[in-house]
Amino acid sequence: MYRKLFTNATIRYYLLGGGISKLGDVLSAMAFLFLAYEITGSKILTTGMAIAETVPYLLFGLVGGVVADWVQKKRLLILLDVIRVPLVASIVIFYYAGLLGYVHLLIVSFLIQTIGCFFNPTHRAVLPLITDEENRTVVNSMNDTLQRGVTVVSPFISVWLLTSYGAIHFFTVDALTYMISALCFLKVQVKESKYPGKRSIKGAWLSIVSFRKWACENITIRTLFLFTFLIVFLNTWVWEVGLLLALSEMTTKSEEMYSIIQGIFGAVVIGTNLVIPLVFKRMNLAIYMVGSFIWGAGVLYYGLWYELEHFFIGAVFVGIGIPIAGLARVYLLQTIVPNDQLGRGFSTNAVLLYLANTLSLALFGILSSFIPIQTIMIVSGVSMTTVSAGYLVMMNTNLRRRLTVQFFK
Repeated sequence: MYRKLFTNATIRYYLLGGGISKLGDVLSAMAFLFLAYEITGSKILTTGMAIAETVPYLLFGLVGGVVADWVQKKRLLILLDVIRVPLVASIVIFYYAGLLGYVHLLIVSFLIQTIGCFFNPTHRAVLPLITDEENRTVVNSMNDTLQRGVTVVSPFISVWLLTSYGAIHFFTVDALTYMISALCFLKVQVKESKYPGKRSIKGAWLSIVSFRKWACENITIRTLFLFTFLIVFLNTWVWEVGLLLALSEMTTKSEEMYSIIQGIFGAVVIGTNLVIPLVFKRMNLAIYMVGSFIWGAGVLYYGLWYELEHFFIGAVFVGIGIPIAGLARVYLLQTIVPNDQLGRGFSTNAVLLYLANTLSLALFGILSSFIPIQTIMIVSGVSMTTVSAGYLVMMNTNLRRRLTVQFFK
C-alpha cells in the first residue's frame, strides 16, 4: 500500500518537498537559539529569540490561510522556499563578514517563521488536491511519519554540524534544504482553479470572518476545534516542561532521561502512524476522541505512578494517542472543509494550537510555583480523559436515541 502510493511521482515529490523543508525549519529553529546565546550570552535575549519564533503564528496565522486559499498553491510553495534561501544565506554571509548581530538574527527569524505561517497551511491544503478520499489517510500517515522522522533525526544532524562545522553552518544546510524542497514542488502535478473573488485587505478580513461563521455552524469542525484547543492546552506544559522538571527531581541525568523518553515517544509515533491506515480507511470525530483519551491516559498514568520507569510507559501511551488524534483531525479538515477554504481551515487549526501552547506554558508555569508537578499531571490527565470519554458517551447516547426514534416511527 505504502510502496504503491510512493511510486506516484506527484505524491512522492510532495512528501519529499514537505519533509526536506521541515528539516530546514527544525535546524534553523535550533540554530537561531544557539547563535543568539553565542552572540549575546544573555538568557533573556535568547528567550526573546524563542518568542520571535512563535509570535508570527499568532499575528499572521489566519492571514496565511486566506492567502493559501487565494493563490495557486504550488506556485506559492515554490516561491516561499525560494525566498527563504537568501534570508538564511544572509546570516552566513554576515557572519563571515563580521557583521552578524542579534538584531539581524531576530529579524530573519521573525521573517522565516512568518513565511511558515503561509507555507504550512498551503502545504496541507495541497494534499486533498492530489489524493482521493480513500487514500488520504495513508498519504497523511506517510506525511506525518516523514515529518516526525525528520524531527527525530535532526538532533543527530545538529550534533554532527556543531562538532564538525559550527552552528553557523546550520544555515548553510537550511538554504540547501529549501532549494531542494522548491525543486521537489516543481515536480508536483496538481490541478487548481483560480480564486474567483477580489483580493484586498478588506477581502482578507471578510474571508476570515466568513470561515469563522462557517466553522461555528458546522458542528463537527466546531467541536474539533474546541477539543483540539482544550486537549493541547492541558497537555503542553506537563509534557514539554513538567516532565523535564519531574525528572530533575528524580535523577541527576534528567536531560539524558528526557531525551531517551522523547526518542521512545518519537519511535512509537512513527510506528503508530504506519499502522493507522491499515486499521482506518476513513476517520471521524469518534476516532479523534479515542486518540485523545489514550493520549490523556498516558499523562494520567505517569502522573499517578510518579516514578522514572512509569514515565517511559506513559510516553508510549502518549505516542499512540497523539498520532491517532492528529491524523483524525487532519483527515476531518481535509474531508469536511471545502477546498476553497482549506487554507483557512489549517491556519485556524495552527493558530489554536499555538495559542493553546502559549497559554498552557504561561498558566501552568505559574501554577507550578505553588502546586506540585504530580498534582498538575494528574489533574491534566483526568481532565483529558474525562472530556474525551464524556463526549464519546454522549455521542453513543445520541446515536441510540436516534435509532430508537427511527425504530418506533
